[in-house]
Order: sequence, then structure tokens, then C-alpha cells
Amino acid sequence: MEPGTLNTNAPIHVYFALLPGSLVLDWAGPAEALRIANQLLRAQGQPERFVQHFTSPTPEAVTSVGAMLTGLDPLPATLPQPAWVVLVGLPGKAIAVDNSEARDLLHWLRGMRLAAGRLELVTICAGAVLAAHAGLLTGRRATTHHQHLGELAMVDPHCDVVSNRVFVHDGALHSSAGVTTGIDLVLYRIADTCGPAMAAQVAQTMVVALRRGPQDPELSPFLHHRNHLHGPLHRVQDAVGQQPQAPWNVTAMAEVAHTSPRHLNRLFLEHAGIAPLQYLRRIRLAAAEAALQSGHNVTQAAALAGFSSDTQLRRAWHQFGRPGTPARDAATHH
Repeated sequence: MEPGTLNTNAPIHVYFALLPGSLVLDWAGPAEALRIANQLLRAQGQPERFVQHFTSPTPEAVTSVGAMLTGLDPLPATLPQPAWVVLVGLPGKAIAVDNSEARDLLHWLRGMRLAAGRLELVTICAGAVLAAHAGLLTGRRATTHHQHLGELAMVDPHCDVVSNRVFVHDGALHSSAGVTTGIDLVLYRIADTCGPAMAAQVAQTMVVALRRGPQDPELSPFLHHRNHLHGPLHRVQDAVGQQPQAPWNVTAMAEVAHTSPRHLNRLFLEHAGIAPLQYLRRIRLAAAEAALQSGHNVTQAAALAGFSSDTQLRRAWHQFGRPGTPARDAATHH
């Protein structure tokens, strides 16, 4: 997202535009991720952020696996803001657009003016090819399923087609390689919208790995040390991840777990393989890195992440083996 668009709390209307034959996993996985995010937000006493719509040129459509969808909404004449339009893949080696449903969809798409934070496009698998047919990818970077990379370049020679990426972010356009990577992309969008701790909770609920970003296949720091089943310890880790800037110490963390500080230390070492304050520093460092990548300076990033000073952030930076310095890291992302 562009600077200045991350702090709005307005609900985001998400429109899944489905053609006959749409690949079920391309849209069902991302839709479940958004549903779970809403569920977790409600449990925290926060308003839901995502309003999902399933739209189509026809009120009924058979899916890629043969199941019939009914009661689909018509393609809306106008879109609220903010809104995401999600385009998904279709079976076959090439995407056919010479049928009435595809023509109707492309006509609807051609009138769109994408703008970060207002109207954004999310493509999953060969959904990028549909976007290219509608002229929405000209001058933008995008990816698609590896079997459709050549087709995408042919449909729009002015699209910068990126291969070998899970997903690509380019302003108001977010494209993924397809199938399960649609979940990766939506988790990334949830992190942008609701924070990385929320995205990590959604990923954990879905039992999927959360990639850190469009160019990094490494697991999110918010999921490290969480492959255990200890409920009170997860509760502490959730609380720290949601508010890393809070004045945490072992006593405060132990209160969340309803146990003593000494016992909490034992629980962390036994189940998470790390001491509680060491875990806290890891989470704060991850939060600081996210702030730096969003355009904040070192002082702002340190404060947002709960470090008492720039010096404390730099000390953690080197302690955990990050290359260079925080300021230099921020510069490489812009």
C-alpha cells in the first residue's frame, strides 16, 4: 500500500469476480483467510475489516470441480471505496475470452481506474491474463502461473512479467503465481491492512506457512517458536505480537498466562525453545523492520516497535544478525 493508506479503518469490500470454470482453490482459500481475519478481529472486540462479495456475469456458474455456484451477485455498476477486485484462474493451457461471460467481465474491468487504498486489483493464477486482456497491466509489474507467463507477455507486451515469484506487489496491483499462492498474497494483504500479528494468527488458524514478503520465502518472525500446542503460551505470544510497543517484562507476560514469572520462563524454554525476553526482542525487531519498510525512519520505527531508543534497536539488529544498519536496510526497500 502507498504511504497514507494504511491507517484507515473503513471496511474493505472484496469482490471475487467469477467466470464459469473458475478454479475453486484460487478464490476459496483467500476468501477463508479473509473470513478468519474477520472472526479474529471480532474476538478482539474490533470491527470486521472485510466485506466479501461473489460476483459474476451470470447468477449461476459451474466451478472447476463441477460444483455449481448459485446466487452470485451481478457485476456492480459502481464500487465503494476502498475495494479490492479479485480475478482468479481458469482450467486449460490458455484463457479463452471469446465467450459472452468473459466479454462481459472484460467490459466491466476496462472502466476501472486503479488507485492504491481506494480501488485495488488482486490477481490469482491466470487471473492476471484476464486483467491483461482488460488493459489493466500496461506499464505494471505482474506475475502469474508459470504455465501462463508467455501468454501474459503476449497479451500485453507492455506488462513487465515477473517469473519465479510467489507474488508481486506494484502499487494498486497485487498478482500471485496461482492456486495456494493466492493464500500467501491475501495473508500479505491482511498484514498490510490489519498488521503482521493478525496475518500470523490467520496463517496459524489455517495451518499454512506465512511468507514474509513478495521476494522472501522465509517464514514470518511472528510464526517462529510457535510450533507447540501450549494454550497459555500462545496467548502470551499473541498479546506480544499484537502490541509489541507495550511495556512488556516477564511479570507482565506471566500475568497474561496466569502463571508466575519463573514458571513462564520454564514454559518458554520448554515449548518455544527461547527465553521470554529474547522472544520479545525478536518480535520487536520484526515490527521495527516492518515500520522501516513502510517508510518510517529509525527513531519512529524504534518507538513503534517498543524499543526505548534508536540504540536499543541497533543493538537488537546486530544481536540477531541483521546485515548493515536499520537506516541502510530502510533505504534498500525504497
